[in-house]
Amino acid sequence: MNRQLFRILLMEDDAGDAEIIREAFRDARVELTIDHVPDGEKGMSYLRREGGYAGAGRPDLILLDLNMPLKDGREVLSELKSDAGLRAIPVLVLSTSDADRDIAASYGLGANCYLKKPLGLDDFTEVIKSVERFWLAMAKLPPREDVAWGRA
Repeated sequence: MNRQLFRILLMEDDAGDAEIIREAFRDARVELTIDHVPDGEKGMSYLRREGGYAGAGRPDLILLDLNMPLKDGREVLSELKSDAGLRAIPVLVLSTSDADRDIAASYGLGANCYLKKPLGLDDFTEVIKSVERFWLAMAKLPPREDVAWGRA
């Protein structure tokens, strides 16, 4: 299946990091939409199409910050991967932590990838470009219509 538009759900509480990510994807070689939520509770509402997210589109990929308010990335990952309608969506954890316990916990909860957020703008941009090259150009993502998503 050749997609014309990718949808990314970005769960990130840091507005600066969210803007860097958006900017890095701006020159993407593929068409994409980035939907941004600032915390884990809103992220799960989006995925379950609750409240103001009733018309939300199913993401092809989730970029998940570990340290967010209200519901952190570990809780989101646990809920997401426990839900039959959501678990097929690939989740890339983005974190400032390079602690082995955070990396192991993320993979243990079902993360598909763990990326440490670089401190420098150029390095951060390069990480996001690498995500685009691999996840949106090389990898084959689950077809949207094959996943009955958003059901608890």
